[in-house]
Amino acid sequence: MSSRRHDIGDLVLRARQGQARAVGRLISLVEDGAPELREVAAALARYTGRAQVVGITGAPGVGKSTSVSVLVTALRAAGKKVGVLAVDPSSPFSGGALLGDRVRMQDHATDGGVFIRSMATRGHLGGIAWATPQALRVLDAAGCDVVLVETVGVGQSEVEVVALADTTVVLLAPGMGDGIQVAKAGILEVADVFVVNKADREGSDQTVRDLKYMISLGRRGTAGPSWRPPIVRTVATTAEGVEHLVGAIEEHRGWMLGHGELDARRQRRAQAEVEAIAMAQLRGRLGDALQGSASSGLAKRVMAGELDAYRAADELVAELGA
Repeated sequence: MSSRRHDIGDLVLRARQGQARAVGRLISLVEDGAPELREVAAALARYTGRAQVVGITGAPGVGKSTSVSVLVTALRAAGKKVGVLAVDPSSPFSGGALLGDRVRMQDHATDGGVFIRSMATRGHLGGIAWATPQALRVLDAAGCDVVLVETVGVGQSEVEVVALADTTVVLLAPGMGDGIQVAKAGILEVADVFVVNKADREGSDQTVRDLKYMISLGRRGTAGPSWRPPIVRTVATTAEGVEHLVGAIEEHRGWMLGHGELDARRQRRAQAEVEAIAMAQLRGRLGDALQGSASSGLAKRVMAGELDAYRAADELVAELGA
């Protein structure tokens, strides 16, 4: 046990020194749910809470990966160390991410100030892998100034990124019916910055007008200070407008700091993470109990009509409490 703790401590030390292999190893331990996960979390805790977390979401085809790449370039030019978590669909064969690190962002492959990791959703219904919060802590502890989280882009579940991000950037593109999708998915309420990418295409002006109208509807009846999401036009393939996107993200961070919203969001994030871990533990205990003789007896009584399912569940919960 002491040797294992020493190994974890050494990994964390090397990760904080910027060694990519150590960072990758820690994320792998998190993603695989390794037995050392608790030790990893304990070793990282004191070094977290410094990175700015930016969620990048939007429907497939709007140019999320290209936008993330040019955003990384801009952040690196400003001297920031950047981490990227690209949450991809799981491979039905290996369980790993379908889109690998090497396919993405080749321009940053040799940059020691950028760490890019593709993570598989592994059957998770939302756009965020279950291990993403812990992986964020690894990159935070490794000294990343900014961590970009790019979601799969799976419709309404894209809003999950809000639970993780300090700032949520929603990308749209003209000619894709995104205005309707925004309204349907509830993304209007969660976006801190809107980006109309591929702004050189026909229809971009209409997309901007639609967004402005929906934002105005969303602000009606609000009380107190509130953030009005800016709309940034970009052409990611040429990096046009990326400096305005960086400015909008920084402006939102300044607003949050001035209104206490950053701490409030991070507290909600920590609460959600604690609840998720607690629920996983309870599900594990419940699964064990369901395999026991007592629960088998309850199931037989329900099947025989001697007991209804609700009372059976009450007895099972009481058994867990004992």
